[in-house]
Amino acid sequence: MSKRYVFFTGLAYAYPIYRPLQEAIRARGDEAAWFLEDGCPDLLEADEVRLNTVEDIIDFNPLAIFACGNLIFHFLPGIKVSVFHGYPIGKRGEKNNEKDDHFSIRGWFDMYCTQGPSSTEYFKKLEAKHQFFKVYQTGWAKVDPYFSDYEKLNKTPTILYGTTFSKGISSAPHLVDTISHLARNKNWNWRLTFHPKISDQALLNKYRALADEHSNVSFIDNVRLEDFQQSDVMLCDSSSIILEFMLMDKPVVTYCNTNPGKHLLNVTDVNEVEGAIETALSRPDDLMKDVNDFAHYHEAYRDGHNCERILDAVDDFNNNYKDKIKKKPLNLWRKFRLRNKLKYWK
Repeated sequence: MSKRYVFFTGLAYAYPIYRPLQEAIRARGDEAAWFLEDGCPDLLEADEVRLNTVEDIIDFNPLAIFACGNLIFHFLPGIKVSVFHGYPIGKRGEKNNEKDDHFSIRGWFDMYCTQGPSSTEYFKKLEAKHQFFKVYQTGWAKVDPYFSDYEKLNKTPTILYGTTFSKGISSAPHLVDTISHLARNKNWNWRLTFHPKISDQALLNKYRALADEHSNVSFIDNVRLEDFQQSDVMLCDSSSIILEFMLMDKPVVTYCNTNPGKHLLNVTDVNEVEGAIETALSRPDDLMKDVNDFAHYHEAYRDGHNCERILDAVDDFNNNYKDKIKKKPLNLWRKFRLRNKLKYWK
């Protein structure tokens, strides 16, 4: 009998995280289905199974439910598995793991599938402290396709601009004019992408206007693997997308990064952006070594089998730990607030 899994989906960034996992599930002859929270963009494809209600999930009866955000409905059946939506790079300038939201334990999950030493080491300490979940270092589901071969289609240098949504950290309000100037005066292509939580439509429209005005600028609603592959340098601020780009052995220029280091070409003046990009395009040996070392610390594996390790981890938890470890905390207030939000009392 085939195993069943559900993807708990709240934001557009979930799709490229779950789809490699869906492919691995199908390769094993098992079944995957999607549940989209209210307000989540509907980007499902024709061959993807949709579950519309909580009752649909209960009837589907999954072995496990995957979540890449901080929340999952506690009353759903199946092992609750956190697979994360980014890496712990301390984007708010955190100097220790205790203050990094990546490591917040809210009592929803049975398992955490960590990405590499930067997350595994501290989560193992949290596992020993709380004792109601297990931690498996599997690598991140999203990046399995990153390590496949591809062809660079355009020889013109291409810059991928991405930004976090966090107020006070995002570079988006500061770099419109800089990117406009560079689009006019440098023989570079630009791909502009923004975090789905950015709600300032007036600001986003300024960047859309750049794409309308310049033939060498593209505005991308949802960043794709292709955008990483076809870009040579990333311009960013403090988003964890930095790490994803570095996994492909590519340099990153940051504007006012909150946790700068040797792996970045960080600037604090918009007038320094152009020179930093030119340096990045030259790929200095020392910089590229630091990029590689930083990437390996955060992502343990390069073999394209992270999703298989996640599924194996679910099997191990199901066979050896389910109903055998400490029960999760009651979380009565959080559970009440969640049910009240959904108006679901069954």
